Amino acid sequence: MLKKLLIVIAVLAVLLMVVIVLAYTTTENFSQFGASPTGERLARIQKSPLFDGKQFRNPEGWGEEHMGMSFGMFTRWFFGQEVREPEHALPVVSLDRNSFTDKPEPGLRVTWLGHSTAILEIDNRRILFDPVWSERCSPSTIMGPERFFPVPLRIEDLPPLDAVMISHDHFDHLDMHAIQYLKDTGVKFITALGVGAHLEYWGVDPEQIVELEWWQMTDKMPGLMVIATPARHFSGRNPMKANESLWVSFALVGPYHRVFFSGDSGPFPDFAEIGGKYGPFDLTMMKVGAYSDDWPAIHLNPEQAMEAHRALNGRVFLPVHWGTFNLAYHRWDEPIERALKAAEENAVTIIAPMPGQTVDIEHPPSVETWWRAK
Repeated sequence: MLKKLLIVIAVLAVLLMVVIVLAYTTTENFSQFGASPTGERLARIQKSPLFDGKQFRNPEGWGEEHMGMSFGMFTRWFFGQEVREPEHALPVVSLDRNSFTDKPEPGLRVTWLGHSTAILEIDNRRILFDPVWSERCSPSTIMGPERFFPVPLRIEDLPPLDAVMISHDHFDHLDMHAIQYLKDTGVKFITALGVGAHLEYWGVDPEQIVELEWWQMTDKMPGLMVIATPARHFSGRNPMKANESLWVSFALVGPYHRVFFSGDSGPFPDFAEIGGKYGPFDLTMMKVGAYSDDWPAIHLNPEQAMEAHRALNGRVFLPVHWGTFNLAYHRWDEPIERALKAAEENAVTIIAPMPGQTVDIEHPPSVETWWRAK
């Protein structure tokens, strides 16, 4: 009886949230959903071996593309006992325009800004990954997962960029407001096939957009090979229009350094193939958070991320996609704690920069457990 009551309460709570969101939705909020591919972009999508005529799908045998939803998940979300948000203020390294040189220097450095947003400097190139600056990763300004800490760097203070790379179109990886600012800088956007429909809808010049399928590379970055590599995930900003665009990871191969960025992914067998083709990687940026037994196919847990790092033949392991938004049932700091343990058990060099901290990958610092309450 109690279980049924909790289910009813959870369903009513969700319906109430939907009503509130609709009541406060504006034209700008609707714009957050982006646009569906049409014209030449759609024609290209329809030729993709990953497109089944209606939507993109992971290869046969890889598992389901999305997490679905159930009453049990609703009740666990609303009545779970885990501490899913920090109970203390988190330290942040505040950055400004003077924190970076106008031109990136040789070497390999990474600055983690939170979740999957990071600035990478590799062999005289500077890349921004999965830019999200909004307070919430949601189409709403009043509902949805809210940041645990402010972005360490104002988007207006970003240094000159060579490219922005976007792994897929989910709200916690693709922020409309960030795109609308970045488009006016003239930067190149390198992303998965189909995501360009959103970017154009938000005002990006088509000449600035490069869309890739798995195993495709672009020549738009002289001196740096950029390859879209496989990932096991799904896509969609509008719940009624799932998987209209592809999802990718990225391999970056420079004259002196190599980096892998996982984007969002569950476990799949091609990590070893990626490592064989484009590794060994000096740095892997691997998602470790927002996992659950309810959606095992589409989000790596920390131990799986470590297995992937080793299959990729990675040297330094950077956990991303954690500690910024409440997106799963687990304790908010569980991903980094499990990642640290996995690194120790596998004798892997791990870095865990606090938000805004820049790390020189050639001289990685020892881990400071900044997320733990003092």
